[in-house]
Amino acid sequence: MISSLRGTVLTVSGGTAVIDVGGVGYAVSITPRHALTLRAGAEATVLTSLIVREDSMSLFAFPDQDSLEVFSVLIGVTGVGPKSALGVLAELTPSEIALAVAREDDSAFRKVSGIGPKTAKLIVVSLAGKIAPPAAAQGGSATPEVSTTVRGNVERALVGLGWGERDAAAAVDQALESAAAAEASNVQALLRLALAVLGPAPHAGGAR
Repeated sequence: MISSLRGTVLTVSGGTAVIDVGGVGYAVSITPRHALTLRAGAEATVLTSLIVREDSMSLFAFPDQDSLEVFSVLIGVTGVGPKSALGVLAELTPSEIALAVAREDDSAFRKVSGIGPKTAKLIVVSLAGKIAPPAAAQGGSATPEVSTTVRGNVERALVGLGWGERDAAAAVDQALESAAAAEASNVQALLRLALAVLGPAPHAGGAR
């Protein structure tokens, strides 16, 4: 069983990367989101799942344990193969998948190419109790994932409008508590929420 790879990225193209480990190039299937974090010539460590079929052996790679675990659970669902499972992870983060399952919201999975209404409902039923529900499903508030780029752009915009760095960071944190996943991934939407938290802008040149 090949459970992880660490080596030099030789190529990254579409949904495939080739990683050189000790002179052997391993081709792995990845999501577009994962591909954006890899660069040819750079070192990389990925977690992998080896899928063995009668006529093939395929490696699927993931950036973290959560993604690997969700993939492993998804391929256990009737009608969901490795490519479809990877497609789900290409559209939704592990936390978004957990939230959809906790809310019994199969519409999130119907957005994935190759996943029909029946399979989407089956995913929700099959994953219930197998992946940890997010905080919102336990009575708390779930904070959606936000990239460092989006967060940084919003905080810099707030500082540029006159707020101090500490106030800007706190406002973004508070905004994320009520933000939907789509808002958390959009600079303008997240900025509007943060501005609503902060209230009237301070005078230019002054820091709160």
